[in-house]
Amino acid sequence: MVTYTYLFSCIIHAFFPDRTGEKMYSTIRTAVLEGITSKSIAIEVDISAGMPVFDMVGNLSAEVKEAKERVRTALHNHGILLPAKRITINLCPANIRKSGTGFDVPIAVALLVSIGLIDESKCKDVVFVGELSLNGKILGTNGVLPIVSDEYSRGIKKFVVPKENENEARLVPGAEIFAFENLSQLIAFLNGEEKYQSKPCETVAPGKTYSVDFVDVNGQAFVKRACEVAAAGMHNMLLVGPPGAGKTMIAERLPTILPALSEEEKLELSKIYSVCGLLNNNSALLSDRPFRDPHHTVTKAGIIGGGIDLKPGEISLAHNGVLFLDELTEFNKQTIEVLRQPLEDHRINLVRGSTSVVYPANFLLFAAMNPCNCGYYPDMQKCRCTAPSLRRYLDKLSQPLIDRIDLCVEASALSYSEIVMKDKNESSEEIRSRVARCHEIQQNRYVDESFRFNSRLPASLMEKYCRLGDKENKYMGSIFDKMGMTGRTYHKIIRVARTIADLEESEDIKLCHLSEAVCYRSLDNKYWGGSIL
Repeated sequence: MVTYTYLFSCIIHAFFPDRTGEKMYSTIRTAVLEGITSKSIAIEVDISAGMPVFDMVGNLSAEVKEAKERVRTALHNHGILLPAKRITINLCPANIRKSGTGFDVPIAVALLVSIGLIDESKCKDVVFVGELSLNGKILGTNGVLPIVSDEYSRGIKKFVVPKENENEARLVPGAEIFAFENLSQLIAFLNGEEKYQSKPCETVAPGKTYSVDFVDVNGQAFVKRACEVAAAGMHNMLLVGPPGAGKTMIAERLPTILPALSEEEKLELSKIYSVCGLLNNNSALLSDRPFRDPHHTVTKAGIIGGGIDLKPGEISLAHNGVLFLDELTEFNKQTIEVLRQPLEDHRINLVRGSTSVVYPANFLLFAAMNPCNCGYYPDMQKCRCTAPSLRRYLDKLSQPLIDRIDLCVEASALSYSEIVMKDKNESSEEIRSRVARCHEIQQNRYVDESFRFNSRLPASLMEKYCRLGDKENKYMGSIFDKMGMTGRTYHKIIRVARTIADLEESEDIKLCHLSEAVCYRSLDNKYWGGSIL
């Protein structure tokens, strides 16, 4: 409600601008996002004599510049009139690009401090975030979690956030969160007229009960084994098979055999979803591995991220989880080719003008495709594709991209007996227990390294962690030329063999482990390296 005190004070400011004791300068703390991290921003307000002007400076985006009108109107609708003076607002440091709508509330507070309606001491060492509507309602904004987390690590304890983002902000243990629905509540609190009533927030989410399970998958024993190996070492996988072979069904169940996220992984994943505005305010930290399955019409920016504000794409939303690309050959070739670098670096660096942000992209790629346009190659009784059309179809995928996929597996068409089979299949829980043990082995082995999984093992450390015996070296030498391997393909076979050995809790990589790993690359040679028809 508009108070007569506010109205009287504004009249005084407007008609008696040189009133003794009036404070004309203030500084309020906020933050701006750069990827999933934040940078501290100081909002400076100076009110000086001169023509009535309202200027905002500091390398601002369009939505930040518009804050001037939102703030002025919101204050006006609360009975607060700004003095008829020269008002200058600076968001510093000026070399950092300011974007987003979370600057409205700190700008409004800085103005109120400058005209003496709020005591500046009440705002010291407090971070303000939030958007204002024209009627003074404080609206939610994206990226509150990384802002609170980063600013808390810098020694700031108190945060003023929108009510919509309260639970999200409380996910940072130790932070004092003050959440408000409108400007009137915030002003009353800062002036000591109203005490803040906080509420507890759960920081641990219950584990997810998956609606799908590998127990539902009949047949495809070889494919299910490949999925176990892929999950155990976080290896990328390509599944080729005819329509109805169960490719999508298997892909949807892959997250169910991955172990639970660590606390560090939960926080990092939640930050990404917070930046995108996808973090549910009623939930705790994301505790389930993501499963992203974009349609094949997705753009490059949709896959890797980008746009005006350089938002995360599907590869970052799938961080520490599974990115499923169904009907891989239907994707625009340029769109899937941009995956080559993230598949190697496990991060994406987005650049737009002078702005550069880095998003994590440590995902397991699971791609599926038909073997040809009609979907039935090499069954020549059903396939109607010519050799040239088949080659054009397969050439939609480049060899460099195929080289970055660890396992290339073929799914065969299911027989009637397999479809109606009543035998109990192995459950996701049973497979997950073996995968979890394999993850534990890898984390113990690479405790002093910057990576945790066999799929991330650099070539420079192969000799240290994947030493082969004489007969194993001889075997790999005999098939290197036979399969037309590249150096990258060779190293991927060794990494997969390392994972297979870990599943058996074997310290040494044996011939049987190498043979199985090679089987997961035979499809590459069959379709992209061998003869067609």
